[in-house]
Amino acid sequence: MREEGPVHRVTLPDGATVWLVTRYADVRQALADPRLSLDKRHARGGWRGFSLPAALDANLLNMDPPDHTRIRRLVGLAFTPRRVEALRPRIRQTADALVDGVATRIADDGVADLVAGYATPLPIAVICDLLGVPAEDRTDFRGWTDTMLATYAEPTAVRAAIENMRAFLARLLADKRHTPGDDLLSALISARDSAPTQTREDRLTEDELTSLAFLILFAGHETSVNLIGVIAAHLLTCDRDRQRVRRDPGALPALVEELLRVQPPAPLAIRRFAREDVTIGDATTGDPTNGSITIPAGDTVVLALASANRDPARFTDPTAVDLDRPDNAHLALGHGVHYCLGAALARVEAHVATEVLFGRLPGLALALPVEDVAWRPTFRTRGPVQLPVTY
Repeated sequence: MREEGPVHRVTLPDGATVWLVTRYADVRQALADPRLSLDKRHARGGWRGFSLPAALDANLLNMDPPDHTRIRRLVGLAFTPRRVEALRPRIRQTADALVDGVATRIADDGVADLVAGYATPLPIAVICDLLGVPAEDRTDFRGWTDTMLATYAEPTAVRAAIENMRAFLARLLADKRHTPGDDLLSALISARDSAPTQTREDRLTEDELTSLAFLILFAGHETSVNLIGVIAAHLLTCDRDRQRVRRDPGALPALVEELLRVQPPAPLAIRRFAREDVTIGDATTGDPTNGSITIPAGDTVVLALASANRDPARFTDPTAVDLDRPDNAHLALGHGVHYCLGAALARVEAHVATEVLFGRLPGLALALPVEDVAWRPTFRTRGPVQLPVTY
């Protein structure tokens, strides 16, 4: 598709017809183009997506500046690289405890699932610690998220998952108001409830507060679960890179960035809607494979991050995982004002998770042929469903 043209008209599994942008240069430019809006009010029919209640829909993935700027500024300080780095000891402590569980399961049963026993609970524990979610309330998040992201999920099941999430967050916020703690949600509630009326423009509305909590929980663990799973699957099947990282821990960040590029946790960016007619591609050439496409105002645009990250016009040997790649400006975490809010946290979690797992259990091996590893059945996210391991 990259070779045939810059933009293609495609139909998604739910029947929606969208414009798919596939080339690196075009995707990168489109990610930062203010004419491509995240606000569904600019959609001109044809887009379905999630049907979220108002209490969950007022989130950053549906907003443009200035509302996007205001809310991101309020919460952004919790996700700065410096603050995230301060979480590293706690993340390592959690990872160590989970590795103990993996080792015990292998000792008892001969096999353990790294997705269920490690890649999933680690990011959930981290994001719930950050938000102040009680330990006993953390078990349902993954099931709700899986249902909402599944390509062919039953509509009634999706509606039930959304309602369960909304009701849970309503209870959680009420509890935080009654008994605040030293956590991000309590701080956001305090900032909202105690701010004077004249500074209301810097406050969250009640729906914005609930929607922000939803987004941080929903997206805050999903990317990291899949990224940790992808890294583990790669190291279990690529002895060269596994030995390289063991010999040189300094190569670990490069490994994480390469796998973000080659197997991004989100193959597609969040959909956009053209505010006006938008031309994508090079309009100066007469070659139809290198020409331009004008997308009409109101149409839905989907940016293929996975395709852009493997564009040979941008990356040499683009499908190879190369830990010595000199310029890995991938788009897995976005670009521009909508660059992933939790990027620093996802990176620290991936670094710590990989270092602890393969440092403590260097003899891990896949318990099934690599071709039998099942991957998540959805175009929205990329990660293994299960990763059975033994020694």
